[in-house]
Amino acid sequence: MEHYNMNLTLKVWKQKNSKEKGNFETYQVNDISSEMSFLEMFDVLNERLIKEGKEPIAFDHDCREGICGSCSMHINGKAHGPWEKNTTCQLHMRAFKDGDTIVVEPWRARAFPVIKDLVVDRSAFDRIIQAGGYISVNTGNAVDANAIPINKKDADHSFMAAACIGCGACVAACKNGSAMLFVSAKVSQLALLPQGAPEKRSRVLDMVAQMDKEGFGNCTNTYACEAECPKGISVDNIARMNREYLSAGISSE
Repeated sequence: MEHYNMNLTLKVWKQKNSKEKGNFETYQVNDISSEMSFLEMFDVLNERLIKEGKEPIAFDHDCREGICGSCSMHINGKAHGPWEKNTTCQLHMRAFKDGDTIVVEPWRARAFPVIKDLVVDRSAFDRIIQAGGYISVNTGNAVDANAIPINKKDADHSFMAAACIGCGACVAACKNGSAMLFVSAKVSQLALLPQGAPEKRSRVLDMVAQMDKEGFGNCTNTYACEAECPKGISVDNIARMNREYLSAGISSE
């Protein structure tokens, strides 16, 4: 793959906190290697800003391996940028061309208030998990892997749902700011397994109730969430969660 350098214009959202108004600020970055990751490019820009005595751009990151979901940036109108099934930290500058203008924003959702610049508060996801995303099992040594027979299809679907990293791209992509894909993935991964049976009914009721309490919008049924998800979580999980929710509501009456 050919390596090349490029000069770029960045329009980055700057905002001190959730109470103050933000605005776009323009930066020029030169001699950026096509093999840099998007976050490495931001590191270079921030080092320059610090040397110039200016405030660096705040952005979230941790593992930089596409695992933690922290690198939540809206890049040129797409959550995590132009590559499909890709997190921002795995996006490389070869996705852009010399002379490009790149617009970078934080997630836009009422339930994800801006902390600073590109960093948003995603603790609403944590509270949804705390509401019911757990199972009642004895602690101690793990049982043998084959102690509880599980249908292969169910195990596969549970594993695929568990791939959700909770980055919030689904919320950012949805015009209603819905968290249905995230919540349904967390409900599905446990509802499909026998270990999740004890809380099966209360889980879906409590997690959906917490989702609504946090201020997330309704599902749009446009599948934008699946299209922007870096792990390819299927909207089939939303249908499964709706069935679980309906069944739990009937059983609790």
